[in-house]
Amino acid sequence: MSSSLMPNPTDRTRDSHRPKKKKSPAKPQPHARWKTHAQQNLYSSKLRQAIARVNISADAPRRGRAVREAADRVLAVAARGRTRWSRAILTNRLKLKFRKTPHRRHKVARGPPRPKKPRFSVLRLKGKTLPAVQRRVRVLGRLVPGCRKEPLPIILEEAIDYIPALEMQVRAMADLAQLLLGSSSSSSSSSAAAASTSAPPS
Repeated sequence: MSSSLMPNPTDRTRDSHRPKKKKSPAKPQPHARWKTHAQQNLYSSKLRQAIARVNISADAPRRGRAVREAADRVLAVAARGRTRWSRAILTNRLKLKFRKTPHRRHKVARGPPRPKKPRFSVLRLKGKTLPAVQRRVRVLGRLVPGCRKEPLPIILEEAIDYIPALEMQVRAMADLAQLLLGSSSSSSSSSAAAASTSAPPS
């Protein structure tokens, strides 16, 4: 009876010869790369090159839209197309590039337009009856590119990566704006000093 309770020495030798499983190191999360200084510096350099190619002579709304599109395109390229939102930005850019301009048709003179009856949209009525959580999920899906018709798990996964990328974009653009303001102020002060030195004494 006592021999059955004693541990078997062969079991100890088997346990000692078994290879111990090494704990795999924790993999860095994909959205953590947007918080590194190296990634921000790389994005800032690419952003300067993209903004340098923007048409400055255009009016303010078009120029602002072009700068925003360039910043989003550089951000999507930095993501290397590994996410839905980055692929959606790149494909949307290609669609806009290859979209054909519609031919304008000559308007035919007609009589006065008939008054239109007010129509009630079924989608609006459905939207009012949706629960609050589902409405917020819809709003979040519209904010994240490429996630308008995706289920909640995919929307959350993309938003977890997209929000830190946007935060890095804001930091890079703020630094670039400060750099441009500093260079413009220094150039204006140097031109004022040059004008004062070139002026003849009274």
